[in-house]
Amino acid sequence: MAAQLGPKSWASCARFLSQPQAKAYELSQLRSPTMPLSPFAGPYQMRPKPTSAIPGTTHGFNSETFNENAEPGQQGTQIDALGHFAVAKQAWDGKPPLPTEFVYYGGLPQSEVKPTPDSPLLKLGIEKIPPLITSAVLLDARALVGGGTAMSAGMLVTAKDIQAMLKAQGLEKRGIRAGDIVYVHTGWGERWQDPDKDKTYYAMAPGLSYDAARYLAGRKIVAIGLDAPFIDTVPEGMLAGKAPPAAGTPPGLPFAVHHHLLTQAGVHLIENAKLDEMTRDKVWLSCTIVLPLREKGAAGSAIRPVAIGNPVTTGVAGKP
Repeated sequence: MAAQLGPKSWASCARFLSQPQAKAYELSQLRSPTMPLSPFAGPYQMRPKPTSAIPGTTHGFNSETFNENAEPGQQGTQIDALGHFAVAKQAWDGKPPLPTEFVYYGGLPQSEVKPTPDSPLLKLGIEKIPPLITSAVLLDARALVGGGTAMSAGMLVTAKDIQAMLKAQGLEKRGIRAGDIVYVHTGWGERWQDPDKDKTYYAMAPGLSYDAARYLAGRKIVAIGLDAPFIDTVPEGMLAGKAPPAAGTPPGLPFAVHHHLLTQAGVHLIENAKLDEMTRDKVWLSCTIVLPLREKGAAGSAIRPVAIGNPVTTGVAGKP
């Protein structure tokens, strides 16, 4: 879907950038080794090095290292490349060997995407994502689905909820358009804390229903971003195998939203977005800019997304 972007999507941002009361919003969380960490992505062990110097000069400099097995592209506020997910013809029983018939977006086989265990993604890697500069729609599920409080783990944002939020926020006529990025504020981001003491942020979460993923894909959006870690709904106990996936999830696809959007629809996923300030100011429409790192063959990237729009106090935010 990112192939849609270009002069037309850039032009859709122009009115937000040119408004005199426009405000820039940071949509990423601060990154650190003590932030909430994904159980699927290994440690995030950025370690500062001592201040060093260059012999024969007056220069001093500082830098950092990442430890082995750290996966910075899948931690913090990040975006998934289309090659992050694949689908096999049948369920894996958990015993070696892994399935070899994985299929990726566009019907690409494993042999063309990642032919060997140590191969980068030869296709569908993060470097294939163009600069995402387009219009954004922010939906406040905390208000409508959560009833004014943060959504709890296992709660679903359905296609019907999306339609209701568009109506409640005065966006029913505009709707969601091809080329948009959609952000959904669930309130789960209120659990993001650093240092992460209670370890609940990644243990479970609210998210999109399968029918919501299909609904958004049908509108040809470029990306979907939540202030939650999975995009999929993860009920309490699901990751530990003690609870089933959310209602409506197809059999054998516990992360069906990931599956549908990445492998079937070509829609990128933005996880752990920081949406509280933009929601507070009721900036339902904005220009958003999302720039992944150009890591050749990577399956994900740390990002610093921003949105530029008018706070509701100016009297023009939230209008289609």
